[in-house]
Amino acid sequence: MCLSKNFDLLIFDLDGTVYAGGDPIEHAVDSILAADMNCQYVTNNASRAPEVVAEQLSSLGLRVSPSDVLTSAQAAVAMVAQEIEPGARVYVVGADSFKELTRDAGFEVVESADAQPAAVLHGHNPATGWAELSEAALAIGRGARYFASNLDTTLPMERGLHVGNGSMVAAVATATGVTPQSAGKPGPTMFLAAAHRTAARRPLSIGDRLNTDIAGSVAAGIPSLHVLTGVSGCWDVLNAPVAERARYVAADLRALDMAADAVDPFHTDSHGNFSATYDADRGTLSIGGEPIDEEDAPLEALRAALAVVWTDSEASHELNSEAVHTSSDEAARAVAQWW
Repeated sequence: MCLSKNFDLLIFDLDGTVYAGGDPIEHAVDSILAADMNCQYVTNNASRAPEVVAEQLSSLGLRVSPSDVLTSAQAAVAMVAQEIEPGARVYVVGADSFKELTRDAGFEVVESADAQPAAVLHGHNPATGWAELSEAALAIGRGARYFASNLDTTLPMERGLHVGNGSMVAAVATATGVTPQSAGKPGPTMFLAAAHRTAARRPLSIGDRLNTDIAGSVAAGIPSLHVLTGVSGCWDVLNAPVAERARYVAADLRALDMAADAVDPFHTDSHGNFSATYDADRGTLSIGGEPIDEEDAPLEALRAALAVVWTDSEASHELNSEAVHTSSDEAARAVAQWW
C-alpha cells in the first residue's frame, strides 16, 4: 500500500512544498491529484486570505476551496480571541486581509499606538516598513500584548529566500525586549486545527522546513513526511534534533505514491543497498554500498545514514562532509549529491 493510503488526511505546507514563489514544484500537483485524498493546506504566510490561497492553488490545477486552507493569520486571530477581551482595540502589522479577519472576530483595528491598543498582532506583509514596526514597538512599550502569526525568518520565493515575518518580528522584539506568542508553526495549533476541522484520525503532515513544518508536526504528535524541495536539505535533515525529525524522508511529493517502507529511514527497504555506521564518540559516519535506484541514490544513502545517526538521540556532533567517509564509489557519488 502506498504511503498516502495509510492516512485519512494530508496536511500540506505550501511554500517550498507545493510551490516556490508562484510556480508549482515539480511533481507536486500531479502527486496530490493522484493521491485523491482529503487535504488541508496549512501556511505560515499570513499575508493572503484563504480565498486567495485557494484560488492560487486552483490555478495550478488542484481542487481547493477556501475551507481547505488554514493560514497562520486565522490561527493568530483565534489565539488573540482566547487571550484578549472581545471588542478590544488591536494594532495589526500585516495585510488588509489580516486586518479584516481581526475585525470579523469582533476586535477594533486601530492605526496608531496612541489609540492604546490592548494587543499588537504581527503578520507578514511585503509593504511593512519602519513606520509600522515602530508603531508596534510603541504600542508594546505602552503595555499592549504581542502576538505573531509566525516566526519564519525566511520566505521561499522564485528568486530565493526573502525576509520572512520572523525577521521582522525580531526587529520589534529587539526594540522592546518582548517576545511574542506565536500562533503558527512550529506550534501544534495549526496541525491540530486542520485535523479537527476534518475529523481526521490518521493525518500525515508534509513539509520542507525542519524548524516549522516538521517541528510543528512533532509537537502535535502527527507523523510527517519531509520533502527536500525547499528550505531544509540533506545535511540539515542529517543533523536534525529529535524535535525536528520526520517519520518519512523523500526527494519530493512522488513519495505519496511510494510504499511507506521505501521512505522510512528506519526500514532497510529505504536504503537501497547502502549501509552506514556511526561513531557517536568521534562524530564520524561511514557509508558503503550501492543504490537500487540511481535517481534516488542520494536519498537511499541519506536514509541509511539517518537510521544509525538518529538512533543516537543524544548525538552532539555536527556532521559535515569531512566527518562522512565512504567505502564505495557509488556511496561517494551519492553523498556528493547531498544538498
